[in-house]
Amino acid sequence: MADSRRQPDSAPSNLRLQLPGPVVITGGASGIGRASVLACAEAAAPLAILDFDRAAAEQAASNAESRGAPVAIGLQCDVRDEASVSAAVSAAAQELGEIRGLVTCAGIDRGELVHDLDLHVWLDVLAVNLTGTFLACKHVLRTMLAHGRGGSIVCASSGFATVAAPGGVSAYCASKGGVSSFVRSLALDYAPHSIRVNAIVPGATETALMWANFPAEEIPAARQRMGEQIAWGRLAEPDEIAAGILWLLSEQARYVTGSHLTVDGGLQAQSSIEG
Repeated sequence: MADSRRQPDSAPSNLRLQLPGPVVITGGASGIGRASVLACAEAAAPLAILDFDRAAAEQAASNAESRGAPVAIGLQCDVRDEASVSAAVSAAAQELGEIRGLVTCAGIDRGELVHDLDLHVWLDVLAVNLTGTFLACKHVLRTMLAHGRGGSIVCASSGFATVAAPGGVSAYCASKGGVSSFVRSLALDYAPHSIRVNAIVPGATETALMWANFPAEEIPAARQRMGEQIAWGRLAEPDEIAAGILWLLSEQARYVTGSHLTVDGGLQAQSSIEG
């Protein structure tokens, strides 16, 4: 009998999930961000795709419109820079109207063991993953507070927010730990304004970021080795993570805030020590 865990038979339908309005997605031109763009497009949400790569953001917007978004715009944005984030969010609000959703997916993974880690690398990882999340939330929250109709924010955290692995991921772990704590704080601060804030916690996922620190020739063996350690028997596909993000954004999750939704095929459910 075929193992149904290996790959989904078909993409799940998102049409039954109701999104309250336009959504801004950072890092929306690739990986989980791009999958989230397409999931929101299929749910008929107007979209603003923010990415460091302008051409890729514009292409993602075109793809979103072909998948059902009534309107989608691609905007160049450096999430490390407040002026860039402010300008992009303002452009999104002007074009789309009241922003009701935000997904922060912009992220990088660089580093070495701490005794060899350059300060500029440490600061860059924190700037993109943590400060970039802060800046996107700051400026979208301002638009949500201005229109007063509430909203939903989903920030990409990681299992590395609470556990670690050898191999020089200290900067990434620190940044995602910060994101998780930040999410909990925002959830409490903005609940009185009907703004929900949650985190998505992906497991190992087939994205360029996943393999950023692997030599190309080592990726196939690493993929197999990782798959053998995951209860579900394989890495996630980006659209499987995006399905969780879409639910957190949706009205169906209207009582969910301050939470972390783990989508990792059972990875964190098991002990790292095999008997």
